[in-house]
Amino acid sequence: MTAGAAAPRTRHFVGGDGIRLVAEVWGEASAPPLVLLHGGGQTRHSWGRTGPRLAALGWRVVAPDLRGHGASGWPADGDYDLGRYAEDVRALVAALGGRPVLVGASLGGLSALLAAGEPPGAAVRALVLVDVAHRPDPRGFHRIAAFMRRHADGFAEIGDAAAAVSAGLPHRRPPDGPEGLRHNLRREGDRWVWHWDPRMLDAFEGRMDPPGMAERLLDAACRADVPVLLVRGGISDVLREDVAEQFCERVPGARRVDVAGAGHMVAGDRNEHFIDAVVPFLEELEEGRSGDLRDRRD
Repeated sequence: MTAGAAAPRTRHFVGGDGIRLVAEVWGEASAPPLVLLHGGGQTRHSWGRTGPRLAALGWRVVAPDLRGHGASGWPADGDYDLGRYAEDVRALVAALGGRPVLVGASLGGLSALLAAGEPPGAAVRALVLVDVAHRPDPRGFHRIAAFMRRHADGFAEIGDAAAAVSAGLPHRRPPDGPEGLRHNLRREGDRWVWHWDPRMLDAFEGRMDPPGMAERLLDAACRADVPVLLVRGGISDVLREDVAEQFCERVPGARRVDVAGAGHMVAGDRNEHFIDAVVPFLEELEEGRSGDLRDRRD
């Protein structure tokens, strides 16, 4: 593929129940589609370095704000069941056409998995799951939930939010300045608050490992019947190595790569290494060797 990266454009989609989804789009309209789905508590801007790079490799990259996040709509009933996110992904896939590759981090990965593997399955080409499989490590899960709860009342300055993020991610190099966080915040009175619906957190905490969920996710991964790449953060406290290994053993067509030095937010921690991990998988898809991918383990 030779298409160059285009400047990002904003596009609106309609989710499964009519909710508005706002997305950034990079790349040529004629290029094969690839969807980037962010994690819980993030926005489409978490892919700001990844989207242009993949578009430069010839993909039409679409990165939406999930429901309840960023500029996308908040459901009036506050329903953030995982199935609703999957419905949104199915609607997005149908609108795009062309059997997109779905790349999903954390919540985005779970949404992609159910969208592709549960009826009516979305017509996708492949799945890339970023530091998420069928069962989270409770330690990392509770760490994330505690961080989200701790700052529910917001911050006086953007710099305070940047300091809180740096404290929560000591393994990541601090950003050059705090302004990069502006997309993840919104103004509410005299405070800066995270750009997501606080009602979402109750659903998030109830999703850790409810009875039957692990088997449901494994079944969905098997039924999706597409190549799967599992990208794990090498120092992740959310996806244990043994769980990642079990997922790849149970799911036909699944392979795995670890990104050294990256935690749960793999692309945010080590974006260049994340891209290096994903590109060979995407290149093999484009070369028509998806059958080979389904029989390999890394």
